[in-house]
Amino acid sequence: MLLIKMRHMFEALFFRINTMAVITAIFAYVAISYVLLLLAGETELVAGEHFIYYLVVTGSTVGYGDFGPSTFWGRLAVSFWVIPIGLSLFAVVLGRAGVYLSELYNRRRRGLQMLDLTNHSVIIGWHGARSLRLIELVYSSLRDRDMQLVLVVDKDMENPASDKVSLVQVESYSDAITMERAKLSTAKSIVIDLEDDNETLATALYCASENPECHKTAYMANPSLIHLMGVHCPKVEVIPSVQVEMLASSAMDPGSAQVHQQLLDSTSGVTQYAILNPVQHAVTAKQMLEFLKFQLDATLIAYKRSADVSIVLNPKADVILKPGDILYYLSESRLTEAQLTQLKEA
Repeated sequence: MLLIKMRHMFEALFFRINTMAVITAIFAYVAISYVLLLLAGETELVAGEHFIYYLVVTGSTVGYGDFGPSTFWGRLAVSFWVIPIGLSLFAVVLGRAGVYLSELYNRRRRGLQMLDLTNHSVIIGWHGARSLRLIELVYSSLRDRDMQLVLVVDKDMENPASDKVSLVQVESYSDAITMERAKLSTAKSIVIDLEDDNETLATALYCASENPECHKTAYMANPSLIHLMGVHCPKVEVIPSVQVEMLASSAMDPGSAQVHQQLLDSTSGVTQYAILNPVQHAVTAKQMLEFLKFQLDATLIAYKRSADVSIVLNPKADVILKPGDILYYLSESRLTEAQLTQLKEA
């Protein structure tokens, strides 16, 4: 009973103090055990590596029985010091290790850890099923580029798709300390999808200050705030709500909504992609279209000059495409590096 009370007392004591105190207690335990066994005449137990080996197997309750005290005072020291204190310290160390690993796992699950990523894509905002669909679409596209995906949320939740995305939980979307976890400064692209357009604008301003060069996309519905976004963050690509336009298009041309949905779905079928023109000399749209179609089974649908804001759909055959232009095409999958090399050398 006394030994049990002593063990509980030591466990309660060491769980309340810091790690350095536990380490100090372990060193004190080892030193006192050595002195007691040495004074008791246990020369075999304190000889070289035998001493540490004996303390470990005794404190861990393994007890192989190959070493043990041979004197009266040695047995007394082992019974009232080495075993009870060793068991208590072993329980404390094992318990603290378990708590640490559990906290580490939970921090990762809840997005409280600091990520160490570069060239990754970040999604800011959470809307349940809608965000899960967004994660699925972005992930299917990033998988071809060997890029990682990060989801940033401002609520306490567990990772909804741990096989596809790393979770980061923040105090707010403009809080510098917690937003640092997502490594916005080294991100390749940022997608902002929040419920409130004012919050979207504030978040876009913060992201622009953290990483002016990466591609940023934001969903907004308020026309006046969309205009403000264009004034203050001209490099942010704003995606407005197109529900009314889709309704009107489908009413006049049945199936239009299905076509648009397919073009935006990167998980199956033909999808729209974009690349920088890899050809190092000027070519006509006709030449590019023919090569893409007949050699790579892709269809050129639009282009954009590097210095322009607008996109030209269905380019005329004699339009000159220059190096650095952005080319938009339809294909069942993104063009591979080998296919881009083939296009460059054609």
